[in-house]
Amino acid sequence: METFRVLAVDDETDFLETIVNRLLKRKIEATGVPGGEAALALMKEKNFDVVLLDIKMPGGMDGIEILREIKKIQPLTEVILLTGHASVETSIEGLKSGAFDYLLKPVKFVELLEKLIAAFEKKNAQEQRIRGAKIRGIINFE
Repeated sequence: METFRVLAVDDETDFLETIVNRLLKRKIEATGVPGGEAALALMKEKNFDVVLLDIKMPGGMDGIEILREIKKIQPLTEVILLTGHASVETSIEGLKSGAFDYLLKPVKFVELLEKLIAAFEKKNAQEQRIRGAKIRGIINFE
């Protein structure tokens, strides 16, 4: 499988370090940041395929607001929401705002990997369709 870029956003430092290290061991290019503002700043500089985003974080913006901003900056990037609080309403709001899916903490790492791969495959498929449409557009201009 080709390498993909994951951005993990969580204020729990131990959780963040563990996830990033486990992804790096599997040759997944993973970066971790402790909050939404840092994530948005980084996404303006670097492309990511999938973002793991904790819904509940201290600070001015919650996970849903950050999700909406991520979609403005990188519309094709898939976002998987993480929550330690089984808030169905918040998770549904996240899905309506463009999240790929959500997982409840504590999450099994195998389940997390499966979601990351599915999200990456969806992003790749969307990019392929866009490239195909552009190529067909060039052919139609002859």
